[in-house]
Amino acid sequence: MKAVSFEEEKEKMGKDCAKCLVQVLLCHGYAPSLSIALAAHPRKASSQARRKMMKMLPFFQSGPIGIRNGSEGCIGANRQFENPSASVAEQAPACSEPSVDEIWSRHQEKMSERPEAACRASRASSITSNESFISAGDSPEKGRGITGILRSALKKIKKTKPPSVKQIMDLLGEQRLCDATQHLIVLEKSLSSKSEERLNTSQKDIESVYEVLKHKVFSILSDSILLVKTNPDLLQQAVEALKEQEKEDQNYMSENPPDQNMQFRPRKWKELWMATVKESVEARMKDTSRTPINENLSAVGQNLLHMGKTMKEDLTVIVKYIKQLYPPEFNVFSVYAELYHSYFASQAKKNAESHLEDKDIYLLLSWVHNIYPKDMRKDHALAKELDTVKLGSLLPSSLSKELEKKYLDSEEVTVKNSLSKCLDKEIQRWKEDKEPEKLNGHFQSELLGIFVIQSIYSGQKRAQDISQAMGEELSQRLLKELPAFLRSYRDAFEDFKEKSKKHRHYKAILIANINNCWNFREYTEENMAEKDDNKANILSTLGDIENSAFDVLLQQLFAQLKPMYKKFTENKWDSSNEIMNEIIKTTSEHISDFRTLKDPFYHAIVEKIHTRLVKEYIVRLLKRKVSLKTEAQQQNLAQQISKNAADLEAFCTSNGSQATWLNSVLPKLAEIIRLQDLGAIKMEVATLAITYPDIRKRHLEAFLHIKANLSRSQQKSILGYLTDCTASTPPKAPLFSNINVS
Repeated sequence: MKAVSFEEEKEKMGKDCAKCLVQVLLCHGYAPSLSIALAAHPRKASSQARRKMMKMLPFFQSGPIGIRNGSEGCIGANRQFENPSASVAEQAPACSEPSVDEIWSRHQEKMSERPEAACRASRASSITSNESFISAGDSPEKGRGITGILRSALKKIKKTKPPSVKQIMDLLGEQRLCDATQHLIVLEKSLSSKSEERLNTSQKDIESVYEVLKHKVFSILSDSILLVKTNPDLLQQAVEALKEQEKEDQNYMSENPPDQNMQFRPRKWKELWMATVKESVEARMKDTSRTPINENLSAVGQNLLHMGKTMKEDLTVIVKYIKQLYPPEFNVFSVYAELYHSYFASQAKKNAESHLEDKDIYLLLSWVHNIYPKDMRKDHALAKELDTVKLGSLLPSSLSKELEKKYLDSEEVTVKNSLSKCLDKEIQRWKEDKEPEKLNGHFQSELLGIFVIQSIYSGQKRAQDISQAMGEELSQRLLKELPAFLRSYRDAFEDFKEKSKKHRHYKAILIANINNCWNFREYTEENMAEKDDNKANILSTLGDIENSAFDVLLQQLFAQLKPMYKKFTENKWDSSNEIMNEIIKTTSEHISDFRTLKDPFYHAIVEKIHTRLVKEYIVRLLKRKVSLKTEAQQQNLAQQISKNAADLEAFCTSNGSQATWLNSVLPKLAEIIRLQDLGAIKMEVATLAITYPDIRKRHLEAFLHIKANLSRSQQKSILGYLTDCTASTPPKAPLFSNINVS
């Protein structure tokens, strides 16, 4: 590696320093003179010239054309110039005026390339407007090299006069707010070398200009939401002016102790900006005229809609367009978001503490728990920013709980009153001389069930739309209300059943109300836990209504069947087939009326009929009216019973009975009559007792009366065997337990 001598390193450092300072001068409008000098003397940069350049830096930093904090981009931009002899105007990129639709996107592109372009774009023209500054026509002094050029430039800069009030006012008139701000700061600083009397006079003029500038800047900033798309350049000018003032405050505070602050500095424009933003936010949140009126909303609801819509739309504009105009330390999105939230929360609290109608309580809680925290985050960019701010709830927790209780209490009362009114209407409908309507061949009185369930479901859904917790709370309350309602329904139905037997459509109304229970059963099974006491209470009440109606519907049939069954014992089972046919025919006529029941209830009533037909047959066998001594007589009776059992099973099954558990009882009894072997009889009794565990000794003893050829000791042996078989087996369904034996 080639060694680098001290002289070479020294010369290289000199070149770098000179180039750096030349670029500074290029940035400030000395392009023509310095470009020629660099072209003519590319290597002449003596240490003496470097020292003079370094001494010039403080002056460059303090003037209207100097390098201010945050203006480093100017140097970087000039590093791109490849032709040092060209003028600044020739090297600056052309800028065509964008269309209305493209104004923001092109402005963003320009700003992203040169962050302070709004301030620097017109700097060159601002400089040339001051007659004392160097013009493009100045030429370098020949033969003096870069040192001479810099010395000449320094002399001219020293002769430069501060910008006048008129010049600054002209800039303000042209809306060149950033240039006006910088010039005004320079003019303000230039007063430090003047007498006290002149200082006061000049300061008064400066403050007058400051008032104009401040009014323009903050008027623009207050309309940021509107201007950011219609005139982003003007908004950028205002933001840059604000930034310049904030930087000057920071510079002044760092250079001067707090006890030596001037009367007019720091100016605290950042605080004014925050106050302006606050006023702007409140004005926009109050201006409800910008939100179309929804005729379905109250004044409270309309105001909530306006504030939510305004906040979401404005924050979206801020995060997408305004935030990037400011430096990070301004926390623009956070400031705006907190101010919008603060105003919204204050209005929500004011509403919550006032007397609200039920629908307005619902709307306010919907905003607090659902719409506000969720709808605001549907925009991904906005959601990301909101997650960093963490605005919190619109209402304090205690006030929110109080409002929730008001809503739940009111909703519970509302649903309860609705159910009561619905029951009253249903009772009135029963009294009308009208047959219930049919749906799919079934009588229906389902408006009650549909309305009640819909009222409960709607209440639960409304509360759940506010929050999951409120939905669960109201659900528990309303499910407790349902058993009470059904008890009232049962009592009203019982009253109708007892007092309206002569009603022309009495049976049809009973059937319609049985069908009505199905809706309640389905809802209860699907929405309530097995261990819930309310569920057991509801199903028990529904069972009471159904069975009460079944009893009335079957009362006439069973009354007609009773004398027919007596014929079995009266005739000692002679002509038993004819008797059974008569029973089946009569039953069939009644069953056809029950087809208007819904399928589950139809099957239930047919099972009741099936059970009653079998039970009545058994009752006849236990009447002790028949006693047969010979095996032949017993065989004959067994055949009669088996034939009757088969006919009965076929009839009930063909009509939809699902009570198959009844099919074996009569054949087993017939088999006991047929058997003669004591052991075989015992085995059959054991089988009977296992299948029908509610059979008792009194039942079997009455039945064995038929077998007159059994001794007392044999009967006792059989009865003892029955006791062993039925000791601990509960019945699946009652049969013998419903049969009384005399």
